[in-house]
Order: sequence, then structure tokens, then C-alpha cells
Amino acid sequence: MSLFDSPAPRPVDGIRVGIGGWTFAPWRGVFYPSGLVQRRELEYASRQLSAIEINGTYYGAQKPATYARWRDETPEAFVFSAKAPKRITGARALARSGGAIDEFVGGIAELGAKLGPIVWQFERGRTIEASEFTAFVALLPKAAGGRPLRHVLDVRDPAFVNSELLALARQHGVATVVTDSPDHPCFADLSADFVYARLMRSQPDIASGYAERDLAVWAERARLWARGGEPDDLPRIEPRIEQRENAAGGPREVFIYFISAAKERNPAAAVALLRKLGAC
Repeated sequence: MSLFDSPAPRPVDGIRVGIGGWTFAPWRGVFYPSGLVQRRELEYASRQLSAIEINGTYYGAQKPATYARWRDETPEAFVFSAKAPKRITGARALARSGGAIDEFVGGIAELGAKLGPIVWQFERGRTIEASEFTAFVALLPKAAGGRPLRHVLDVRDPAFVNSELLALARQHGVATVVTDSPDHPCFADLSADFVYARLMRSQPDIASGYAERDLAVWAERARLWARGGEPDDLPRIEPRIEQRENAAGGPREVFIYFISAAKERNPAAAVALLRKLGAC
């Protein structure tokens, strides 16, 4: 069997694990086999992981044909998440961004069944006007290409991370990111029927990025989320309600990505967590 004949690791109990992007020179000869041509890196990565967050779309949307090619290069069980363009989330008039939102979503819908959650990232340092933000969230489309869409808010301004943000997210059924990072707000209050976590503490001196005990903790958190529960060992905005059920009243899908930090270690961390979950 060749490197490209194997399927993607299937999600275990609805839990998917991956990395941010797939093009990074230090991964060559470490995560990617020596001699693998760059144009086949997505094919390879998508057969070692169950999801990838597309980061390049943050800097500019791709042509629909490019999304279609990525769709066709990846195995059936694989899913992409994607960061929406910063020209949209960084716009001064968020309430008037409907056209740009629809244009981006209409293009990336070419991923078809492989399109997972779309992440709308609002960087630290920008002032968010509450009424503009409320109008923006209402503009996020519920479906595209005949398929339902899922959205995630990644708000990095600590002053805007509060109960009002949670209430707005819950009203529209969008998730907020659970961020494991020393640099960005971290809270685990849930607002949708899925969980989206970005783990940003990988360390260069640990081969698997995260220590074994930390990977075991994240594996158990993921299992608890997937069962419909909530961990009690993560920061929150609001007090935890015992065993809060999700909007559907049942199990949740869980997306966990190893992002940034010691980026060279992130593929190893993702593979290690998949193994702990029993996916490979």
C-alpha cells in the first residue's frame, strides 16, 4: 500500500484532530517523508490526520477551483475548517459585510461535505463596537450549497469576552473557540452543538509537542465534550451548569487543532492525540 492509498483516521466518537495548514518547511523530512514533492503534501497530511484548519484563507480567499482540488485530493472521511479572511473581520463596518461574507462562503462551499466550521477571528487590539458585532453575527449564513454551515467566533479582545458575547453566540448557535494559549483569552463556556479547540502550547523540546500527561488530559476533555458533558478544569466566563446538554440534547462533534507555538511539533502532537483517542 502506498502513502496515498490509506484513508484518513476516522473521527472517534465524533472527535477530529488536526493542525493549522499543511505547508511548512520544517515539517519536510520529519512529518512529511523525505523526497515527498510539495504538491502532494496535502494528500499525505490528510491521510495522517482527521482534519486541517486552512489558515491561508485568513490572508485571502482562494478560487472555487482551488477548493474543489483540495476536496478531491483528500479522502472521504476528511474535513477542512477554515479561517475567514481578515479583510472581513477587520472591517470597520462589520454590519455592512454581508456581501463579502456571502462571496467567501459561496467560494469555499466548493469543499462540499468536507467543509467543517468556519472561524471568524477578531484580533486583539481592535475595538469592537457591540451593535456592529451583533449585526455581523446575524449575517453569518446558515447554509451554502445545500449544506448547513457551522461558524466559530475567535474573539481575542479580553474586554469583549463576557456574558453578552456568550448570549449572542448561543442565540445564533455559533461556537466560541476554546483556546489553550498564554496569549489569548481562554474560556470553555459552550454555545453551540459542537466544540472547537485550538491548542497553542506545543513545546520545541518535547518530541510530541505536548507532554504525555497533557495529551491524556486533552483526550479526556475531548471524550467528555463528545458525550455531551463539560470539563470542570478549564476557565469559564459563567458558572458551570452541571452536565449542560448541547442544543441537540445529545453527543457533540469535537474539533481539536494544534496551532502556532512550536509549530514544528504540531503534526506529532496531533498524531499522538489521535493515538490516545484510538483513531490510529
